[in-house]
Parts: sequence; structure tokens; C-alpha cells
Amino acid sequence: MHKFVGALASAISAVEKEAPVRKLKEGAFSVTPPEEQKRAIDSNIDGKKSTVTITVVGASGDLAKKKIFPALFALYYEDCLPEHFTIFGYARSKMTDSELRNMVSKTLTCRIDKRENCSEKMEEFLKRCFYHSGQYDSQENFVELDKKLREHEAGRVSNRLFYLSIPPNIFVDAVRCASVSASAASGWTRIIVEKPFGRDSESSAALTKSLKQYLTEDQIFRIDHYLGKELVENLSVLRFSNLIFEPLWSRQYIRNVQLIFSEDFGTEGRGGYFDHYGIIRDIMQNHLLQIVALFAMETPVSLDAEDIRNEKVKVLRSMRTLRIDDVVIGQYKSHTKGNVSYPGYTDDKTVPKDSLTPTFAAAALFINNARWDGVPFLMKAGKALHNRRAEIRVQFRHVPGNLYNRSIGTDLDMATNEFVIRVQPDEAIYLKINNKVPGLGMRLDRSHLNLLYKARYLKEIPDAYERLLLDAIEGERRLFIRSDELDAAWSIFTPVLKEIEEKKIVPEYYPYGSRGPVGAHYLAARYDVKWGDLGLDE
Repeated sequence: MHKFVGALASAISAVEKEAPVRKLKEGAFSVTPPEEQKRAIDSNIDGKKSTVTITVVGASGDLAKKKIFPALFALYYEDCLPEHFTIFGYARSKMTDSELRNMVSKTLTCRIDKRENCSEKMEEFLKRCFYHSGQYDSQENFVELDKKLREHEAGRVSNRLFYLSIPPNIFVDAVRCASVSASAASGWTRIIVEKPFGRDSESSAALTKSLKQYLTEDQIFRIDHYLGKELVENLSVLRFSNLIFEPLWSRQYIRNVQLIFSEDFGTEGRGGYFDHYGIIRDIMQNHLLQIVALFAMETPVSLDAEDIRNEKVKVLRSMRTLRIDDVVIGQYKSHTKGNVSYPGYTDDKTVPKDSLTPTFAAAALFINNARWDGVPFLMKAGKALHNRRAEIRVQFRHVPGNLYNRSIGTDLDMATNEFVIRVQPDEAIYLKINNKVPGLGMRLDRSHLNLLYKARYLKEIPDAYERLLLDAIEGERRLFIRSDELDAAWSIFTPVLKEIEEKKIVPEYYPYGSRGPVGAHYLAARYDVKWGDLGLDE
């Protein structure tokens, strides 16, 4: 027995030495698989220590201030960044290092559940932040940046990550300059590109072709922050590690799947950007379609990034091209509620008065394969609606010959089960079931088997940007979008987008703060579906 215990202890010790171990928030440990050891952030090459430099291109913009710098600090706070790292801000604005640090410091917060040494950590983090001013299309300015990066790398093996937090029309210029003039001399160079990735199939393909003049596919990390959200990442865990779900995940048991995204505010001065793209490009073609691909894919061969992305591409290629008959578009108009007046979309000074850009869209999509044939995947997304939410709702078929129909009534929507994954706010997973109300009579109601994250887990949920930035640093591509995946996604939406714009289809107007256009309900009714967010228990 003692020999066995000793051998077991030796084996565990050997595994710990071989595989880097990363602490997780809940106190558990994740052992890095051997094939990922090559990507270890603090790896030594030929005895030389490595360093990571993260350059935020567009550092003075809102995204950088509100999301990227806070996410990087959170990673530092959780000890997820390498021992040697430097953060550079790059933008056209004239700014000193101290001015950048002052700007960044105003947006940093510490974990609610772990506040010790918060101010000290902030000071240490800000000391690693520097700034360089330059034009996005100037190779000379990027050569100057390269000199500064080399000084901070101090002879270590250099790994460089560039985050392009800039408008899409200057992506290629920035990539060209970074690639030609500021690539890592000895380690890896990676570039994170923010959406939008074009406006349609043609412009997206042209952007990809231009990027690949300077980068390989493995160097391009197309970020969709929705894929980094906790509940979206948990989607495949729920399905592939719980036996109760896998047999039900098909047309035999699922009647429809709904993806609902709503915001309770309008464009608020950002109309100039939004008007060029609209809600379909801004939300549906990327965020919601990516969730559909994850939801509907077949079991991948492994959890390797390429195996997962291969299955997502198969789903997207199996989807029927979206038809105009299966789309409803809307635009919010001004509305007065009580003594408060809410502006319409075209009241935004940055939006043309005659704009027909949709701020709301609903669509019915279909996957033409054996698993999902005939199952409607209904999406709706909109601004200036009655609440803020993002959720996946799976409505199951009714029970054949249900003995309790008389107790429920003839409304099948009352009799069927519904599985809900609420991505935001108040992250939760719950299953609606029919249950007997306690008492002597036979009365049924709908109850929730509810996993509310803030009640179950005391730890704060990381922001999506934290997960995605860490993955990019580690070279984990699972949650980033591959070029063929992007092509397949655009091919579904491009024809209907062109038809809407060429025919100048007028959107259905809906009041600010309402549930959206009535047409969305007619679209769902055509497939014998009711939107799940209309229930009294929501």
C-alpha cells in the first residue's frame, strides 16, 4: 500500500512538472495539455526569457478606455499575465506616458470579491503602461514604436500582440505598418481585429485578402466579444458533458430555438457609425450567428481550436440563405412616457433625417442537415426596446397524448418545456417544467429549475474581453473567427442585405421603449412560434 501511495505521489509530481498549471477563479486547477506547452507565455527559448508586449492601437478611443485596458488590468490582478510584459498605447493624439496612465487609471476597478492590495496592484500595472503617438499609416512612426518596444524587451525573446481598436477603413494600413516595421524579431506577432469585418461578402473577402498580404491566418485573431461571455462559452459544456441534453438536441425534441438580443437605449450620439451598418450587421450576422453555430454544431473530434471551428463552419455552410420574406426590420421613433420624451433614431444629429437603417430586425433561419431539418432558428435584435437582455431559448415539442392537457388547457406553449440560457444581465440557466401546485386539487403551473449564477457562485464573472485577450496571448484560437467561417456567415446574410438596401425597404416604426415592431410576432406566428420573452414570468 505504501509503495502504491509513493508511486502515485511521484506520478502526480511528474505531471505537475510537465504541465503548467493555471489557477482558476473557483480554486480549481486546469492542467495545460502537453500540446499547449509550446504556447506557455513565460517559455524560455535557448535559455533566454520571453516577454510579451501588448500594443493597443487606438488607445485614446472609448473601447480601449472602457474595455481593453480594464481587461488587461484584471488579467494582471488575477496573475494571468506573464512575469515580463509591457503595454503600449498607440494613437494619433499627443499624450505623455503619465497622461496615458492618468486616463487609464480612471477606468480600472478591482474584483469585488478580492480587493486586497488593490491600489498597489494598480500602481504596479500603470508602471508597465507607456504611450507612443503616431499616424496609423506611417511606417516611420511604427519604426519609432519598434525602437521603444525593443528597449523594454531588453534582449528577451519578444512576443508582440497588437489590438486594433480603430475604424475598419484603416485596418489594412495599420496592419501593414505593424507587420513591416514592428513585428517581433524572435517570437510571435499576433494582431486582434475588431468587427465589423466588412459590410458584405465582397468587402469581407477583400479585407481578408488585404490582411493576408502581411499576415498568415494564424496571426489574425478576429474578435467577437460575445464568444468570450461566460454563458456562451458554457454552451458546449452543458451540451457535451451532460447526458440529459445530448439526446434531446435535435429536431425530434426541439420545436424551435430563439436568440434574443435587446438594448433599452438608442444610438446616443453613435448614430454615425451605426447608420453605416445597421442592426443586422452589428448584431445578427456576427454575435447571434456565432451562437447558433456553437449551439447547433456536431460533437467535435476534440477541444482543439481547429476541430471546433471545423464543426462551426459545417453548420454555417448548411444554413439556408436568408430570404427577404423571413426578415422583419424596424426603426425606433420618438415616444413620450409620463413626462419623459425619448428621441427617435433620426433625431440623433449624427444620423441622416431620411435614414432607413434598421435599428431592429427579426429573422427566421434554417439549417438543412439531418439534425436540424425544419427547426426554425428565430433571431431578433434591437435598440431602444423595453429591456436589456441577451438569451438563448430552446422550446421543446409538446408531450404526445399529454394526460394533463385539461389541467393546462389547449395552449401548447403552456404545456411545453423551455430551456433558457440568459447571457446577460443576471447570468442564469433555467429549465421551465410543468409542476403540480401543492393541494388537494389537480392544478398545474410552470416552475423553474434555476441556476442563477450570482446565487450559486460568489466569484465575480470575468468580462468577455479578459478571456479573449488571455486566449490571444496564449495562442488559443478556439473563440476567434476563421476566414472560411467568416465567408460562410456573410454568404447567409449578404443577399438579403443587398435587397433591403437596393429596394430601399422602409422599416416598420416602433416607439422607443416598446417591444419592437408587430411584424416580428407575425413572423414567429408563421412558424407556429411565440417569442419566449413575452411570458408573464419574465
